[in-house]
Amino acid sequence: MLRHLGEEAISFLLALYNRIWLEGVFPSGWRVATILRFLKPGKDSGVALNYRPIALTSCLCKLFEKMVNVRLIYFLERGDFLSPSQSGFRKHRSTTDALVRLEAAACEAFARHQHLVCVFFDLEKAYDSTWQYGILQQLHLYGLRGRLPCFLKEFLSGRSFSVRVGITHSASVAQEEGVPQGSVLSVTLFAVAINAIASSLPDGIANSMYVNDLAVCFAASRMSVAERRMQLAFDRVSRWTGSHGFRFSPSKTVAMHFCRIRGVYPDPDLFMSGHRIRCVEETRFLGLHFDKRLTWVPHLRTLKSFRPCSSCWSTSGDRSLQVVPNPQSPGGC
Repeated sequence: MLRHLGEEAISFLLALYNRIWLEGVFPSGWRVATILRFLKPGKDSGVALNYRPIALTSCLCKLFEKMVNVRLIYFLERGDFLSPSQSGFRKHRSTTDALVRLEAAACEAFARHQHLVCVFFDLEKAYDSTWQYGILQQLHLYGLRGRLPCFLKEFLSGRSFSVRVGITHSASVAQEEGVPQGSVLSVTLFAVAINAIASSLPDGIANSMYVNDLAVCFAASRMSVAERRMQLAFDRVSRWTGSHGFRFSPSKTVAMHFCRIRGVYPDPDLFMSGHRIRCVEETRFLGLHFDKRLTWVPHLRTLKSFRPCSSCWSTSGDRSLQVVPNPQSPGGC
C-alpha cells in the first residue's frame, strides 16, 4: 500500500516523519506490539517456552525505522566503531564471513599440527535482556549527538505488547528492558550493545560473531596451553556479560576440540560458574554442522536426510517449493 501511495499522501507522510524527527515526540501507537505465537517444530504444545513469538508493529513505524537505520549504520561504519569480527546485518558481510573465519582457523591449526579449542556461546534471551541505557551510553561514547540519539531514546522507552490467541488479546505488558521484537532498528542496536564483547578477549584469541552467535577459539601445540588461554577468555567474557545484563545458557554453550593429530588427547576442561562446559564431537553454527576433524560428513548427512517426498511437489509439477524437514518423519519432509 505504501509503495502505491499518491504524491499528496507521500508528501503528508514525509511531513509527519519530519515533525516526529524535529519535535522528538514518538507516537504512542507505534510503541505497542501484538505478539503472535507459533509452535516450534516437534515441540510440546503444552509448554509456553516451546512457542516462537512474532511481533507485529506499525508498518509506518517500520518505514521510518529503515530511514533512521540507514543513518545509524552510516555513522557506525564511517567511524569504524563495529568490531571487525561482527558480520551480522552489515553491508557486504554475511554468515559466510563468520563461517569462513572459523573454518580458516581450524585449517590453519591442522596445518601447524596444533590443537584448536573452540567455544560456541549461546546467550539466553539476548534481545529481551539487552540493557537499553547501555545502548544509549555506548552511542554517546562513540560521539553520536543531535536528534538521532533523542529519537532512539524515545523509540526504546515506554513500549508495551500484548499476546493474541485467535481473536482474544491478553492484557498489555510493559517492556522495561530489551530491544523491540519485529523492529528494523533492533538488530543494529543489539550489535551496538554487544559490540564491546570482542575487546574483552585476551590477545591472541580469535572470534567469529554474527549478531548474538559467538564462537571463540585458540590454537596451541599443547592442549594445556590452549585450555588455560580459553578458560581465561571465558572468564573475561563471563564478567563482561554479567556487567552488561547478558547471561549465557549453560545447556547450549558447548566446546569443541578441533584436531587431526594422531593419538588420543583428552577433551579440554572448561568451566562456567562452577559447571563444566560440555565438549561435543559436532555442533551446528550458523546453519553448518562442524565436526572435530572438519570432514563435513555430519553436515552432508543432514542435507541428505532432507529429501523431498511426493506430497511436497505441487500438482502442476512446480519444484520451486521450499523443502522443510518434518521432525516426525526422519529422512523425509
